[in-house]
Amino acid sequence: MSEESDAAGDLPEHGDLPEYAERVLEVAELIPPGRVMTYGDVAEWLEEGGPRQVGRVMSLYGGGVPWWRVVRSDGHLLPGHELRALGHYREEGTPLREASRAADGHLPRLDMKRARWDGETRSVAHT
Repeated sequence: MSEESDAAGDLPEHGDLPEYAERVLEVAELIPPGRVMTYGDVAEWLEEGGPRQVGRVMSLYGGGVPWWRVVRSDGHLLPGHELRALGHYREEGTPLREASRAADGHLPRLDMKRARWDGETRSVAHT
């Protein structure tokens, strides 16, 4: 997510948004609170593009959707937005793995095994 999209907090006018970007953002809005999809998961769901294309859309236009729910597959928090994302994860009860003391910055990672959403229309509670 770029500073520009974050600062605006709003999406461009509907007609200004590329069709692929609109589809990516629609998927981001479907992800239930407390769950995540990877960039690759979103591309697979759309059957178009790949992780880099999804990441680019989120970087340019993701400020108006729950951007913190579209993540890296390794569970590391989005560089430059770690603390904001962490606040959202804690508020939503997203499963996290606590960082070891040797970890850079001691930031937790997402527990991808428990937090990952497979795109089912109804979310199964994560316990």
